[in-house]
Amino acid sequence: MSDQRYAIIGAGPSGLAAARALQKAGVAFDGYEASQGVGGLWDIDNPRSTMYESAHLISSRTTTEFTEFPMRTAADYPSHRELIRYFREYADRFGLTERFRFGAKVTAVERADDGGWMLRAEVAPEVPASADPEDVAAAAGARSITRRYDGVILANGTLAEPNVPAFRGEFAGELLHTSAYKSATQLTGKRVLIIGAGNSGCDIAVDAVHHAASVDMSVRRGYYFVPRYLFGRPSDTLNQGRPLPARIKQFVDSRVLRAFTGDPVRFGFPRPDYRIYESHPIVNTLILNHLGQGDLRIVPDVDRFEGRTVRFRDGSSGEYDMVLLATGYKLDYPFVDRAELAWTGMAPRLYLNVFPPTFNGLYVMGMIEASGIGWQGRYEQ
Repeated sequence: MSDQRYAIIGAGPSGLAAARALQKAGVAFDGYEASQGVGGLWDIDNPRSTMYESAHLISSRTTTEFTEFPMRTAADYPSHRELIRYFREYADRFGLTERFRFGAKVTAVERADDGGWMLRAEVAPEVPASADPEDVAAAAGARSITRRYDGVILANGTLAEPNVPAFRGEFAGELLHTSAYKSATQLTGKRVLIIGAGNSGCDIAVDAVHHAASVDMSVRRGYYFVPRYLFGRPSDTLNQGRPLPARIKQFVDSRVLRAFTGDPVRFGFPRPDYRIYESHPIVNTLILNHLGQGDLRIVPDVDRFEGRTVRFRDGSSGEYDMVLLATGYKLDYPFVDRAELAWTGMAPRLYLNVFPPTFNGLYVMGMIEASGIGWQGRYEQ
């Protein structure tokens, strides 16, 4: 057992992976989680969660699960409800739950005089469930704690802080980022414009066609669309365990997709100006079905807002009640000085996407994306 002690910030998949790895290595650690339980963004009740009711995995179960703890479900693409249950069972199975302090929001991570790190957190009071209501009321309100650690692992997630671009003009209707979308009932009877066509945007578009008065999707770039099943199997399992060289996989898969899904350009999408897998593909071909049925349409990039009118760059326009920004997320580690992470532009500059170049005792988890990497890949990271 090491005599050093580390802190882990976040109890989502990456935080649990880090906790399990440290546990197996005999390294002492304390976990901090602002929400009331494990699961991170997969916990729809977590105030910072960006989950929505219809959300499912976009990678298949066997390519995503922790190897030592297979999921107890027959679903190839489990829902967020099954996944939060999986994370809770995983944490309980390996004794990780009790290693985290919940209701603990980290507010600062700063260098200590001795070369370690001082972590400060606002923590909710711990009140027994059997306490009298008056005692609970008296204990209400967060208090600050400070602890020293030899190192700190940042695992607070990469998909929680909305990226909200600036637009010319003002929209007089309802303007939301998809992080605030929870249920399709929010769209009932509304003329909806979705800006962006990532996986969340396409999922929401498929939800919207059943509830909204109309659905348009504004895009400025092309995408590759991957069906969830090919030849009767989850598409990401076809060469599982036998990875092909990147160029060969791109050559083969792009031709397979063309055969199965056709050319998305015929539905109104721009042609991609990059090879498949150089950006995350859309694992949703239902949207192509709905485009083919006329349930929604593709419109150009937005030029400006004028009240409830949205004007597009090709000179066309549309009237909308709601604009949903499917514009992604940005990395956010607000409790630590950006200089400590060698921040450059939109992201930290990290060796192997984990270590600041000074190897200063800070570590970032989860800043990796690759086909089939799943949570096991984050554990190995």
